[in-house]
Amino acid sequence: MNPFTIISRIREDLRNAREHDPAARGDLENAVVYSGLHAIWVHRICHWLWKRNIKGPARILSQLNRFFTGIEIHPGATIGRRFFIDHGMGIVIGETAEIGDGVMLYHGVTLGGQVLTQTKRHPTLKDNVVVGAGAKVLGPITIGEGSAVGANAVVTKDVPDNHTATGIPAKNRPRKKDQQIKLVDPDYFI
Repeated sequence: MNPFTIISRIREDLRNAREHDPAARGDLENAVVYSGLHAIWVHRICHWLWKRNIKGPARILSQLNRFFTGIEIHPGATIGRRFFIDHGMGIVIGETAEIGDGVMLYHGVTLGGQVLTQTKRHPTLKDNVVVGAGAKVLGPITIGEGSAVGANAVVTKDVPDNHTATGIPAKNRPRKKDQQIKLVDPDYFI
């Protein structure tokens, strides 16, 4: 990858952090203290190694990344641009997960599998998806573009574009065009 591309991608990530987190102060501070940014930056190196069949070092580096950030991202996972992890601790992203552009995850999210076979077994999150704290998105399902998964939801079925999935098991309902994403839905409290 071209050094200018790397620098522009880092700048894009820092700008994205400011847009997603009202507590974000300045780029230097964010670059030093945001574990979500560190996890993404190290994942890009791991994924680059993984795609070139340098899998052992990729796995070792990803485990070091997990140790230091509390965020586990398998080197095989495909992640788009402007991906933001808020707080991050306890996030798990499986090997065959695919994450689009502009996606945001809160702490404790699992993008996990349901089977032990070497197939597509982790979720696909399309562009501009938000997944609330503690949500579990399991299996080779698709979360549609512009959709949201509520906090602590357990999603095992596809979510169409521009829908909100909340509850255990998650139920889908359409989002109104101007509706803000609400990550905790009082209709689904237990």
